[in-house]
Amino acid sequence: MAAMPEIRKLAPCDVDAIVVAFSAIGWDKPASLYERYLEEQERGRRVAWLAFFDDAFAGYVTVNWESPYPPFRKASIPEIQDLNVLPRVRRRGIGSALLERAERCIADRSAVAGIGVGMGGDYGAAQRLYVQRGYVPDGRGVTYGYRTLCPGEKTRIDDDLALWFTRELAS
Repeated sequence: MAAMPEIRKLAPCDVDAIVVAFSAIGWDKPASLYERYLEEQERGRRVAWLAFFDDAFAGYVTVNWESPYPPFRKASIPEIQDLNVLPRVRRRGIGSALLERAERCIADRSAVAGIGVGMGGDYGAAQRLYVQRGYVPDGRGVTYGYRTLCPGEKTRIDDDLALWFTRELAS
């Protein structure tokens, strides 16, 4: 039987280990990001969940209780944000375990979870995972910087280009 990841909330003592883990693979994830997450978690605006696999940091996800995506914010749909799993431990159920924890957390407050996913090839695994978990596009089309693009409009393909999904959660 495969080992299951341990999932727990972000704590101040975790910041350095997270920064080192992402720096080792060339990802720019500064300590200030996690310090902001801790502050927002303390204020009740966000919760951040960490995964540990074989006693080592493996990834994280956050729940933003007030999404910056206008349709989610207007409908009070919490947004799952910043799901990251280290490449060395992917395809071991860590992303699914993090999403499951985030969805359980959201279900205490909302019947719907929201999530945005980038449109570049780097997001292919996430796109597939969200669909497999039952997320469906919200029907508003693609956005760039949270603004819905119009037909014929040209844009860049980078991290700000996203498609938005929702999932009904069991209560």
